[in-house]
Amino acid sequence: MSYAKRKVRMGMIGGGRDAFIGGVHRIAAAIDQQVELVCGAFSSTPEKSKASGEDFLLPAERCYGTFEEMIAQEASLPVGERMDFVAIVTPNHMHFPAAKAALEGGFHVLSDKPATLNLAEAEELKKVIEATGKLYCLTHNYPGYPMVKQARELVQAGELGKIRKVVVEYPQGWLATRLEADGAKQAEWRTDPKRSGAAGCMGDIGTHAENLAEYISGLTISELAADLTSFVDGRLLDDDGNVLLRFDNGAKGVLHASQISVGCENNLQIRVYGESGGVEWRQTEPNTLLVHRQDKPTEIWRAGQGYLGAVATANCRTPAGHPEGYLEAFANVYRNFANHIRAVEDGTETNEVMLDYPRIDDGIRGMAFIEAVVGSSANNAAWTSLAAH
Repeated sequence: MSYAKRKVRMGMIGGGRDAFIGGVHRIAAAIDQQVELVCGAFSSTPEKSKASGEDFLLPAERCYGTFEEMIAQEASLPVGERMDFVAIVTPNHMHFPAAKAALEGGFHVLSDKPATLNLAEAEELKKVIEATGKLYCLTHNYPGYPMVKQARELVQAGELGKIRKVVVEYPQGWLATRLEADGAKQAEWRTDPKRSGAAGCMGDIGTHAENLAEYISGLTISELAADLTSFVDGRLLDDDGNVLLRFDNGAKGVLHASQISVGCENNLQIRVYGESGGVEWRQTEPNTLLVHRQDKPTEIWRAGQGYLGAVATANCRTPAGHPEGYLEAFANVYRNFANHIRAVEDGTETNEVMLDYPRIDDGIRGMAFIEAVVGSSANNAAWTSLAAH
């Protein structure tokens, strides 16, 4: 049966009981009714995995004890029954082995960020993707917002002139105390180098800021100087960081990420300034994009309006004035990826909307950013190059 005639089938690795991001993925995947969860290995323990599958009303035989078992068993099913792609929603240290196994097992992969535990794994994963010919999506979800896409379109159209300055920040306050010592699951793995990687705050949310800056500006970071701190006594990884950026066109930037900024929720915001204009977007008011012009009043652009560009319009879901938030942005990533799978499997044409989702190169950029940030901070904020990546 043509993929255009049915839902794209998803298997999930991780995301079982007590997991946060797995639930977000399942909601996002379901919003457009284009993706169906059909199986999973939802936990590192077979018992919890099977119990989680029962929670999701899946058949017992499609709830697996390990991801290796899931991939092998699903590959043995007829094409019309097996999963089409795998969503990986585990802690960071499991992203690479799960993605590699799924790709080599013949399945497309959608992975939570960061792509891998370290840069070497990310570069190896790209080789696996190229060798298998399968699609890979990385869920940096913030570029899924319609007004983020509109900001990018304005930059691409030259409306701001040559980009000179990028200021991006992502402050949170939820790790202002040592939650990991009190058994908080989400804090435990994010502050554990063995599961999170070389960076804490910068790996968790700093990479989102980095990705958003490069997505909107169309530039890549060439060098950075970073100062990381672990303010909470006993914490093994950074919980706050400040980074100066140099971009490949000569533009400069500032990136700030923090998880000890008391009172902040998920206050991601970005400002991009060119020779003749600027744009400003905040996640706390995602339907609004401020557009600045030289010697003119600031323009307020809103989601759902007829003056938006084609890509932004294609990613709007509701009439103007209805909030489109985090879950809808996440769903845009899922929908675009699912439509690309359909096009590839059915041999039909692709378009710019379905191709607009993060790939492995974004993952490599993120891991190179983490490596450079950690290295720079350890060397007294020395300027460190990302040019090789």
